[in-house]
Amino acid sequence: MNNGKKHILLIEPYYGGSHKAFLEGMQEHIDLAFTLLTLPARKWKMRMQTAAPWMAEQVAQLLKQPGMRFDAILCSTFLDVAVLRSLLTCRGINLPLGVYFHENQFAYPGRIKDPSCFQFTNINWTTALVADRIFFNSLFNFESFLSGIKVFLKKVSGVDLHFCLDLIRQKSSILYPGIDFSAIDKHFSKHRQNGYPVIVWNHRWEHDKDPETFFSALLELQKEGVAFRLIVLGEHFDRRPDIFSLAEKQLQRDNRIIHFGYASGRDQYARLLCRGDLVVSTARHEFFGISMLEGTRAGCRPLVPDDLSYPELYPQGFRYNRGAFSRVLRQTLAQINTSQKKEYHALAEPFSWPLVAKRYQQCLLELCQQGTRENAEPRAPDQWTQSL
Repeated sequence: MNNGKKHILLIEPYYGGSHKAFLEGMQEHIDLAFTLLTLPARKWKMRMQTAAPWMAEQVAQLLKQPGMRFDAILCSTFLDVAVLRSLLTCRGINLPLGVYFHENQFAYPGRIKDPSCFQFTNINWTTALVADRIFFNSLFNFESFLSGIKVFLKKVSGVDLHFCLDLIRQKSSILYPGIDFSAIDKHFSKHRQNGYPVIVWNHRWEHDKDPETFFSALLELQKEGVAFRLIVLGEHFDRRPDIFSLAEKQLQRDNRIIHFGYASGRDQYARLLCRGDLVVSTARHEFFGISMLEGTRAGCRPLVPDDLSYPELYPQGFRYNRGAFSRVLRQTLAQINTSQKKEYHALAEPFSWPLVAKRYQQCLLELCQQGTRENAEPRAPDQWTQSL
């Protein structure tokens, strides 16, 4: 039924946003057979705590179908994979199992100190322990995960669990996510010259993206009479930082705003990105940063902090030291050169699905060949990291 191709079961209990786009890209660009098992993207904490028994039951039912077989399972981290694997083993189902870490709860910056946060970091930790292969979407994600485990294990008394770090390290790989740039590429060549620099913000409207620093700098530039226009995109929810409403009201006074809000569809999002000249991040938290690469693909000059995942993705000249954002933004606006749009566009090319698909194919085939955990021969992450 699969024309001889290896068959991967993709399990995603939070099927929405970047997680959904990631799995859609895999199925479109990788020459393997896939079956998708998902739940809607709601209440991620409940998904991590409770999705595993439901998923295990669905896997068992799938395997009862005539001719149905899988060569491996690939999960995300919004799932208690230790529970999933235990329940499958109880049913005699023992498939090679990989986990893709889009994020890790050790490094996720919660606004409120949550005394229950350790249950979610612990799920990430035990998930990594039982997986045959672990794929991280950036070196920063991998290193912050290991650092978090080290701090976590210091709280343990009576037993030494630090050997777990080596177990996790040995079966971990860095596997950058592929991105579908087709909608952006369609509009890239249509870019028109602006009479002023156009700044793009295209991130979630949440505090971990530090919109306060971004908009405070823009309001300073507005007072100084610096020429610019603004496109604000990105997903937002009922509760959003107050700075968005304040900045929108202030910047509208002298017609600085081209667009302010969520784009109605992928095509509108791409068209608006391609109107920009400069795409900016002030994020305090970023495990990878797809939205910045989308803006870069649209021909915007990227401006990113010199930390988190950004040093892996952008040359030094596009990074700034925190605390110097306003000064660097002012300098960058004065030096915008629209003739370099093709250069910025090319910066994102290594992360397009056509270029990363071969790497995914290789990793997933090796996962299929992994066999049981006892027979695994994982490689260290530095042997897997792409050189850009």
